Amino acid sequence: MHKTSGKEKMPLLFIGHGSPMNAVLINDYTKSMSVLGTALPRPAAILVISAHWLTNGTYITSSDKPKQIYDFYGFPQELYNIKYPCGGSLEASVYIKNALARFGAELSEEWGIDHASWSVLKYIFPKADVPVIELSLDMKKPEKYHYEMGRELRKLRENGILIIGSGDTVHNLRMMDFDDINAKPYDWAIEFDKNIKTAILNHDHEKIIDYKKMGKSAELSVPSTEHYLPLLYVLGASENNEKISFPHESIQGKSISMLCVKFETMEQ
Repeated sequence: MHKTSGKEKMPLLFIGHGSPMNAVLINDYTKSMSVLGTALPRPAAILVISAHWLTNGTYITSSDKPKQIYDFYGFPQELYNIKYPCGGSLEASVYIKNALARFGAELSEEWGIDHASWSVLKYIFPKADVPVIELSLDMKKPEKYHYEMGRELRKLRENGILIIGSGDTVHNLRMMDFDDINAKPYDWAIEFDKNIKTAILNHDHEKIIDYKKMGKSAELSVPSTEHYLPLLYVLGASENNEKISFPHESIQGKSISMLCVKFETMEQ
């Protein structure tokens, strides 16, 4: 991979992707994703830490033509008609594997690009002309382990790779209002999202790693960790002296946070 100067260091994103239906909707969230895309430098490749690739061990997609995965069912046909024909990059995949060598990361052609990637990237990079690679989540490892993996990913940003953690800070499907995406959020969802945002701004990563200490709001907001863990990778890959912004903030269906976070060097 080509090493860039500090000024060209890639930004870093956490994207709340929510329901797959956002891929076919025009709303404040999808509009903000399109705007976000116009403000980003063009990367050599994109690495997505996906809330939807759950594994025993850590894997990195390595196909030059990754398959598009529709990892959901029961949705309108228009969602299954969406095509995001991005390529992959074996060179970038090998580079990422080497960066995560001490974690035993391995390459895999068995997975592809799931909706944690394409439902977001169709707005941010609509031309699908940047190689996309996915990183899986080892669900047997604790939160601190995922954060430490993020620390190892820092070097990617200086080599043209845009890192995106795609999940949701608040993700409770059992309590979601599927009929009204704009329904008033639960108080606990608002509380937890606010606490996470404040901790991000204060660089209090330990509080975010040990989120269970936040009590009932954390228990309800993170009933399972797969959508929360991508945030820990992004925090690990960030630097304390970076500018932090929030390209979008909302809660859909009462219990799904669409909070998005952007880290970038002060020169950008």
